Amino acid sequence: MFKVGDKVEVLDDVLSGTVKSINNSRITIVTEEGFDLDFDSSELVVIKKSELNQHSFNNVDLRTYKLEKEDKKPKKSIKIKPKERYQPKMEVDLHLHKLVDNERGMSNFDKLNLQLDTARRQLDFAIRKKIQKIVFIHGVGEGVLKMELESLFSRYDNIKYYEADYKKYGFGATEVYIFQNS
Repeated sequence: MFKVGDKVEVLDDVLSGTVKSINNSRITIVTEEGFDLDFDSSELVVIKKSELNQHSFNNVDLRTYKLEKEDKKPKKSIKIKPKERYQPKMEVDLHLHKLVDNERGMSNFDKLNLQLDTARRQLDFAIRKKIQKIVFIHGVGEGVLKMELESLFSRYDNIKYYEADYKKYGFGATEVYIFQNS
Protein backbone atom coordinates (compact mmCIF):
# COMPACT_ATOMS: atom_id res chain seq x y z
CA MET A 1 0.00 0.00 0.00
CA PHE A 2 2.73 2.55 0.99
CA LYS A 3 5.95 2.94 -0.97
CA VAL A 4 9.12 4.86 -0.18
CA GLY A 5 8.78 8.30 -1.75
CA ASP A 6 4.97 8.50 -1.42
CA LYS A 7 3.53 11.81 -0.26
CA VAL A 8 1.42 11.19 2.85
CA GLU A 9 -0.68 13.08 5.37
CA VAL A 10 -1.25 12.25 9.02
CA LEU A 11 -4.94 11.61 9.69
CA ASP A 12 -5.21 13.09 13.19
CA ASP A 13 -2.78 16.00 12.72
CA VAL A 14 -1.95 18.74 10.27
CA LEU A 15 1.25 17.06 9.12
CA SER A 16 2.40 15.82 5.79
CA GLY A 17 5.63 14.43 4.41
CA THR A 18 7.35 11.84 2.30
CA VAL A 19 7.70 8.15 3.21
CA LYS A 20 11.37 7.50 4.10
CA SER A 21 11.25 3.88 5.24
CA ILE A 22 8.76 1.10 5.94
CA ASN A 23 9.22 -1.51 8.68
CA ASN A 24 6.16 -3.78 8.84
CA SER A 25 3.30 -1.46 9.93
CA ARG A 26 5.73 1.31 11.18
CA ILE A 27 6.34 3.99 8.61
CA THR A 28 8.95 6.75 8.96
CA ILE A 29 8.17 9.97 7.14
CA VAL A 30 10.23 13.11 6.58
CA THR A 31 8.15 16.26 7.13
CA GLU A 32 8.54 19.34 4.95
CA GLU A 33 10.45 20.89 7.84
CA GLY A 34 12.98 18.01 7.71
CA PHE A 35 11.93 16.01 10.79
CA ASP A 36 11.80 12.19 10.80
CA LEU A 37 8.60 10.94 12.45
CA ASP A 38 7.35 7.36 12.96
CA PHE A 39 3.70 6.43 12.51
CA ASP A 40 1.58 3.33 12.31
CA SER A 41 0.31 2.73 8.77
CA SER A 42 -3.27 3.20 10.04
CA GLU A 43 -2.43 6.84 10.97
CA LEU A 44 -1.37 7.83 7.43
CA VAL A 45 -3.04 8.33 4.10
CA VAL A 46 -1.38 8.58 0.68
CA ILE A 47 -1.93 11.81 -1.23
CA LYS A 48 -2.53 11.10 -4.88
CA LYS A 49 -0.74 13.27 -7.43
CA SER A 50 -4.05 14.69 -8.69
CA GLU A 51 -4.82 15.82 -5.12
CA LEU A 52 -1.37 17.42 -4.84
CA ASN A 53 -2.16 19.66 -7.80
CA GLN A 54 -5.49 20.65 -6.28
CA HIS A 55 -3.85 21.47 -2.93
CA SER A 56 -1.14 23.72 -4.27
CA PHE A 57 -0.25 25.20 -0.89
CA ASN A 58 1.78 23.61 1.89
CA ASN A 59 1.66 23.86 5.68
CA VAL A 60 3.75 27.04 5.71
CA ASP A 61 1.25 28.71 3.36
CA LEU A 62 -1.61 27.58 5.60
CA ARG A 63 0.11 29.01 8.69
CA THR A 64 0.72 32.39 7.04
CA TYR A 65 -2.83 32.42 5.70
CA LYS A 66 -4.22 31.73 9.20
CA LEU A 67 -2.01 34.45 10.71
CA GLU A 68 -3.19 36.96 8.10
CA LYS A 69 -6.81 36.07 8.85
CA GLU A 70 -6.28 36.45 12.61
CA ASP A 71 -4.56 39.83 12.16
CA LYS A 72 -7.47 41.21 10.16
CA LYS A 73 -10.05 40.46 12.83
CA PRO A 74 -11.38 43.71 14.23
CA LYS A 75 -10.11 44.58 17.66
CA LYS A 76 -12.70 44.26 20.39
CA SER A 77 -13.69 47.64 21.68
CA ILE A 78 -14.03 48.14 25.38
CA LYS A 79 -17.70 48.50 26.18
CA ILE A 80 -18.57 50.94 28.90
CA LYS A 81 -21.65 50.10 30.89
CA PRO A 82 -24.31 52.83 30.91
CA LYS A 83 -23.87 53.45 34.64
CA GLU A 84 -20.09 53.79 34.25
CA ARG A 85 -20.44 56.15 31.29
CA TYR A 86 -21.95 58.80 33.50
CA GLN A 87 -19.56 58.32 36.43
CA PRO A 88 -17.20 61.22 37.08
CA LYS A 89 -13.74 60.82 35.62
CA MET A 90 -11.98 62.73 38.39
CA GLU A 91 -12.36 63.00 42.16
CA VAL A 92 -10.72 65.61 44.38
CA ASP A 93 -10.78 64.94 48.12
CA LEU A 94 -10.53 68.28 49.95
CA HIS A 95 -10.28 66.82 53.45
CA LEU A 96 -7.26 68.40 55.12
CA HIS A 97 -5.60 65.10 56.04
CA LYS A 98 -5.47 64.34 52.29
CA LEU A 99 -3.85 67.69 51.47
CA VAL A 100 -1.21 68.15 54.18
CA ASP A 101 0.77 65.83 56.43
CA ASN A 102 0.35 68.01 59.50
CA GLU A 103 -2.25 70.74 59.92
CA ARG A 104 -0.90 71.86 63.30
CA GLY A 105 -0.21 75.58 63.39
CA MET A 106 -2.65 76.36 60.57
CA SER A 107 -5.50 78.77 61.27
CA ASN A 108 -9.01 78.05 60.01
CA PHE A 109 -8.46 80.75 57.39
CA ASP A 110 -5.26 79.01 56.16
CA LYS A 111 -7.01 75.64 56.03
CA LEU A 112 -9.95 77.02 54.03
CA ASN A 113 -7.64 78.85 51.61
CA LEU A 114 -5.58 75.68 51.05
CA GLN A 115 -8.76 73.72 50.25
CA LEU A 116 -10.07 76.43 47.89
CA ASP A 117 -6.70 76.82 46.12
CA THR A 118 -6.59 73.05 45.63
CA ALA A 119 -10.14 73.06 44.24
CA ARG A 120 -9.35 75.97 41.87
CA ARG A 121 -6.14 74.30 40.57
CA GLN A 122 -7.90 70.97 40.01
CA LEU A 123 -10.85 72.62 38.28
CA ASP A 124 -8.53 74.57 35.97
CA PHE A 125 -6.62 71.36 35.28
CA ALA A 126 -9.85 69.54 34.38
CA ILE A 127 -10.88 72.37 32.04
CA ARG A 128 -7.46 72.33 30.31
CA LYS A 129 -7.51 68.54 29.92
CA LYS A 130 -11.14 68.53 28.76
CA ILE A 131 -12.27 66.32 31.64
CA GLN A 132 -16.05 66.70 31.63
CA LYS A 133 -16.97 65.68 35.18
CA ILE A 134 -15.18 66.20 38.46
CA VAL A 135 -16.33 65.52 42.02
CA PHE A 136 -15.11 67.63 44.92
CA ILE A 137 -15.39 65.77 48.22
CA HIS A 138 -15.73 68.41 50.91
CA GLY A 139 -17.45 66.55 53.74
CA VAL A 140 -20.54 67.71 55.64
CA GLY A 141 -19.25 69.76 58.57
CA GLU A 142 -20.73 73.22 59.07
CA GLY A 143 -21.02 73.85 55.33
CA VAL A 144 -18.46 76.69 55.12
CA LEU A 145 -16.25 74.93 52.54
CA LYS A 146 -19.30 73.90 50.50
CA MET A 147 -20.56 77.50 50.36
CA GLU A 148 -17.09 78.79 49.39
CA LEU A 149 -16.85 76.13 46.65
CA GLU A 150 -20.22 77.21 45.28
CA SER A 151 -18.97 80.81 45.26
CA LEU A 152 -15.86 79.67 43.35
CA PHE A 153 -17.88 77.63 40.85
CA SER A 154 -20.28 80.53 40.19
CA ARG A 155 -17.32 82.56 38.81
CA TYR A 156 -16.98 80.11 35.91
CA ASP A 157 -19.47 80.51 33.07
CA ASN A 158 -18.76 77.12 31.41
CA ILE A 159 -19.70 74.86 34.34
CA LYS A 160 -22.69 73.75 36.32
CA TYR A 161 -22.55 72.12 39.74
CA TYR A 162 -24.89 70.01 41.80
CA GLU A 163 -24.97 67.46 44.63
CA ALA A 164 -22.88 64.39 43.79
CA ASP A 165 -24.32 60.86 43.84
CA TYR A 166 -25.73 60.35 47.33
CA LYS A 167 -25.24 56.57 47.25
CA LYS A 168 -21.52 56.97 46.66
CA TYR A 169 -20.64 60.21 48.50
CA GLY A 170 -23.48 60.97 50.91
CA PHE A 171 -24.15 64.69 51.41
CA GLY A 172 -20.46 65.66 51.49
CA ALA A 173 -19.63 66.08 47.78
CA THR A 174 -20.39 68.37 44.87
CA GLU A 175 -20.17 67.28 41.24
CA VAL A 176 -19.10 69.77 38.58
CA TYR A 177 -20.01 69.37 34.91
CA ILE A 178 -17.74 71.26 32.49
CA PHE A 179 -19.25 72.29 29.16
CA GLN A 180 -16.71 71.61 26.42
CA ASN A 181 -16.13 74.12 23.63
CA SER A 182 -15.29 71.65 20.83
